[in-house]
Amino acid sequence: MADAPTAVRRVIVAISGASGAVYGARLLQVLQGLPGIETHLVVSSAGWRNLRHELDMDRPAVEALAHHVHDVDNVGAAIASGSFRCHAMVVAPCSMRTLAAIAHGLADNLLTRAADVALKERRRLVLMVRESPLHLTHLRNMVAVTEMGAIVCPPLPAFYLRPTTLGEVVDFSVARALDLIDVEHQLAPRWQGLAPDAP
Repeated sequence: MADAPTAVRRVIVAISGASGAVYGARLLQVLQGLPGIETHLVVSSAGWRNLRHELDMDRPAVEALAHHVHDVDNVGAAIASGSFRCHAMVVAPCSMRTLAAIAHGLADNLLTRAADVALKERRRLVLMVRESPLHLTHLRNMVAVTEMGAIVCPPLPAFYLRPTTLGEVVDFSVARALDLIDVEHQLAPRWQGLAPDAP
C-alpha cells in the first residue's frame, strides 16, 4: 500500500503597490526554503512596478520564488474560490487602495478576491499595511478589516533587538507575519526578556 501524500500547506503571498516590496520578496524567499509549504503568488500592476524600482527585480526573478504564479486579472484562477484549500494569505505590502478594497468587499481583481475568500472562509489573512501618516479613512478601513477577521500587521522595526542592518529590520517584520500564519521559522531572534538590573 502506498504511503499517504505529505500534507502541504498553501500560502498565498500578495504584493500590492505600496512601498515595501522587499517584504513580499523576502517572505517568498523564506517560504521557498521551508518544507511542506506551497506558495501562490499574485502581484498587482503597481506591485510589479515597485519590485523593479525598489529591488531591481524583474518579473521572472520574482516568479521564480513562488511555486505557482497567478495573474492579477485572472479572477478565474484557483485561489479565487473558497473550495481551494488554503492555509493563509499575506498581503506584503498592503497599499491603502488594497486595504480599502478588502474592507469594502470590492473583489475587483484576483488579489482582492483572494483576500475576500480568506475572510469569508474564516482563514488567516495578514495585511502588512504601509502608509504614514494615516488619515481617518485609513484607520476606519483598518478597523473594518479587523472586525471581519483580518490581522493588520504594519511592518515596523523593533529596536529592542538592536538591529544593525536593513536586512535584520526586514526580517523582523517578516518573522512576525510568519508567526501570525503559524509557520515555524528561524528568521529572527525572539525576545528573551531583560536581565535583572545589577545591584
